[in-house]
Amino acid sequence: MRLHRLALALALIAPLAAHADDDISKVNGTVHLDAGQHAGKVSTVNGAVRIGDNAVAEKASTVNGSVELGEHAQVGDVDTTNGSVTLGPNGRVSGDVDTTNGGIRLGKGADVRGRVGNVNGSISLDAAHVGGGLRTTNGDVTVGANSRVEGGILVDKPGGWFSWNSNHRPPHVVIGPHAVVQGTLEFRREVVLEVSDTAQIGPVKGATPVKFSGDAPAE
Repeated sequence: MRLHRLALALALIAPLAAHADDDISKVNGTVHLDAGQHAGKVSTVNGAVRIGDNAVAEKASTVNGSVELGEHAQVGDVDTTNGSVTLGPNGRVSGDVDTTNGGIRLGKGADVRGRVGNVNGSISLDAAHVGGGLRTTNGDVTVGANSRVEGGILVDKPGGWFSWNSNHRPPHVVIGPHAVVQGTLEFRREVVLEVSDTAQIGPVKGATPVKFSGDAPAE
């Protein structure tokens, strides 16, 4: 009898577990994954993706919309075409974070194991970690205080329709106090590179670092 009850309980739990990791998709609207919930791929077109605190998803993606991860949220990969990406405090991405036109912000303690990159838009780290390097074409880059980047930084030269920039201002790259950037910092276009006197960086190609003291460069 006990074995029969156990088998019945497992039979009831299994569909719920499978359902918990189902994909969630939508067109023309925001998609929410509630706090603490699990899902497969969470995606939409013409809308935002919101991953709640402590929620877990295989992938978060959208076209024409932003992606936001709550505190302690975990996602495999994050990508959007026209929209920003924000990782809340201690958010985790085991793969890459990519957007074409949009800023990327990593909150305090956020961790991306892969690459973080865009074409147009700023990239900002707040005591965060990136394991696969930073890449942009027209965006400013701020590796904030106590952040760590492995895989270096690449600012590529503009090329193609998505790299168009009406601003023409050189990107501004700041490496903050006690930040660490391992690997080469390579700049294939003109940039302004300012590095804290307490930061540690790898070799620099294509720019001359300017040292600063204190919390941030002088304006």
